[in-house]
Amino acid sequence: MRNLKLQMQITVDSFVAGANGELDWMVWDWDDELKNYVADLTAPVDLILLGRNLANGFIDAWDAQVDDPETGEFARKMIDTPKIVFSSSPAPTEWKNTSIVTADLTEEITKLKTADGGDIIVYGGAGFVSSLIENNQIDEYHLFVNPVALGKGMTIFGELEENLRLKLVNSKSFSCGIAALRYEPNRN
Repeated sequence: MRNLKLQMQITVDSFVAGANGELDWMVWDWDDELKNYVADLTAPVDLILLGRNLANGFIDAWDAQVDDPETGEFARKMIDTPKIVFSSSPAPTEWKNTSIVTADLTEEITKLKTADGGDIIVYGGAGFVSSLIENNQIDEYHLFVNPVALGKGMTIFGELEENLRLKLVNSKSFSCGIAALRYEPNRN
């Protein structure tokens, strides 16, 4: 069975975006150690999942960075890796290596996880990830805690109806102030 990994930047008070979707709080002056950490995390990934709200910015941003010597290699991985955008409304279909899926989320994720292939990674958006968490679909939580508190904003854990028990597998801090936390669901 394939692992479904969540990689998401969050604040110390667990927000993934500001109240109006702002992302200007994210730390991006990553050192080589953090870049290598992310490269290792994504190396076994052969499928990217995105919610409709995040897809535009995500895909366009990596397209724009492919010729940048600093980000080009990783941008190429993001562009070349097949992507599935989950959407309940029409979405552009001209994105390279991208399919649009409107089927039942839980049913489709179950099919993807039981199919042959490497790891699957999801980057967001908040509503899409909340649905995955609520339906217990995430196998690994890779939370990149940024050294900032917003006080209010969008969360990925706001739709939980009962406690989500996690076990810490690994933690690592980086010179830019980000702490990478890896959790797995405690399914006992």
